[in-house]
Amino acid sequence: MTSIEFLTLDAADPTAANRFYTDAFGLGSELRVRASQTPTTGFRGFTLSLTASQPGNVNALVDAALDAGATAVKPATKSFWGYGGVVRAPDGALWKIATSAKKDKGPATRQIDQFVLLLGVDDVLATKKFYVDHGLTVGKSFGRKYVEFATPSSTVKLALYGRRALAKDAGVAPDGSGSHGLTIGSDSEPFTDPDGFTWETVSRLGAAGDGAASEGA
Repeated sequence: MTSIEFLTLDAADPTAANRFYTDAFGLGSELRVRASQTPTTGFRGFTLSLTASQPGNVNALVDAALDAGATAVKPATKSFWGYGGVVRAPDGALWKIATSAKKDKGPATRQIDQFVLLLGVDDVLATKKFYVDHGLTVGKSFGRKYVEFATPSSTVKLALYGRRALAKDAGVAPDGSGSHGLTIGSDSEPFTDPDGFTWETVSRLGAAGDGAASEGA
């Protein structure tokens, strides 16, 4: 079964980006950053999501991200599905921090329950088939709207969303051009999906990265 080992984000200043991710989220080997000056404009076609167990934890993570240099895109608020908000990291990546819980059941912490990569794609069904053909197993599927893959051995969960719907959920315009600024490191052979997202074999990608964000609080 295809497994995601880590994600690599492009950043003009990888040292600063690594510092941000350590200070804001305490992410470790599941996220790496590498130097790149490749231009990108507007929505990069993906969001990164951190899920937490309660609203207090969401607030703690959002506050830590803002203190570390992120900008607020959607302030954390209640909704029918739970509680959450969106921030933009200094390197440009969009991060959604959310919980399905509506009330706190304990003291707030910066505990992250799950790390999810959501790809905004032009044709959810076509991209779903592509990934199934490349060894992934579907966990949840809601027609042409949303697909979540079952990746129990992965440190990062993968899901597909329509590009416009994902941009709307993140609070940004759907238009964008240039590089995605993202590479997915896995145990599979290298490939590029129908929407231009690149997968590289871990052994190849590991030598190219500028390091991982170290463990934090």
